[in-house]
Amino acid sequence: MTTLLTTGTSTGTSPRTGRGLALSVLRLHRSALWLWLLLVAALSAAMLWAYGPGYDAAVADVREQCRDSVEACHYPNGPWLNKYDTTVAFTTLTVAYFPFLVAAWAGAALIGRELETSTAHLAWTQSVSPTRWLAAKLAVPALLITAGTAVLVPLHRLMWNRGAELLWADWYDENTFHANGTVTLAYALCGLALGTLAGLVVGRALPALGVAFAALLPVFYLGNEYRVSLWPTVTATDTRIPSLPAEALDLEHGVITTEGTRIGNNLACTDSDSAADLKRCMTDAGISDFWTTYHPKSHFWPLQLAETGVVLAVAALAVTAAFVLLRRRTATEGVAV
Repeated sequence: MTTLLTTGTSTGTSPRTGRGLALSVLRLHRSALWLWLLLVAALSAAMLWAYGPGYDAAVADVREQCRDSVEACHYPNGPWLNKYDTTVAFTTLTVAYFPFLVAAWAGAALIGRELETSTAHLAWTQSVSPTRWLAAKLAVPALLITAGTAVLVPLHRLMWNRGAELLWADWYDENTFHANGTVTLAYALCGLALGTLAGLVVGRALPALGVAFAALLPVFYLGNEYRVSLWPTVTATDTRIPSLPAEALDLEHGVITTEGTRIGNNLACTDSDSAADLKRCMTDAGISDFWTTYHPKSHFWPLQLAETGVVLAVAALAVTAAFVLLRRRTATEGVAV
């Protein structure tokens, strides 16, 4: 807090200005800043290794095993392949779930600790209005999170696209989907907003950490649960058993009876050995067509942008609630906003 109050005298810049407030936030949370920079640097280095020499070494392992054994090609193994898989899995998991770290930090260190120690109240009465204080607390971390994510997500996509044939996960797997697009930033900003709101509501560092984490958890869960509903699906109907496009996300499939009834998750006749057997089976079962509903790989970005918009809307609501709560609280204390 001393930093916040003395910024104007040490730099010649009034703490009431946007620059003075930004510098105050950076100085007060410089440990978190350095940890964030180190995390971005470490993840970037790991993903660049997996994109370049790590991928080449893993491919060499696979080729060596496939030359020795055909069976090994289906279950490849090797020291460099294992290191490559571990690096990809770790970086994907970290990029996908770092929004929870943001939420916990925002609730505990960014807001909760300052309210608990009353340093925020001192700032409001002596140097800066509560509204400008909260705006700076949100704007500076949001800018740094956006800059870091702008580095991590493209690097992850670069690594993932090159090693697609070595990876078991598909584009629609939860962690992969998060780490490969804009939803990562959206959830991080949502975590920042929910953490800030939790800090203001609770007013204590440690409880706010838990509340912020718990607040982001249902948003994360609901996003994974209802993601496929955020963009129109594709439904294919055919008298033959439909074959999905490569890398499509199969959502539901079934049969259409001769009476026009659509029955989902019905695998009747799908084990037929020939076209004649299939036709005979369909006649006996009263089936006229097969159908399947899916998301092709081309829906990746529409789904990303739709979910990003929803999550950012939640973040905006949390920010609005935070400002309203702060205004009401400081109004009762007689502090100018």
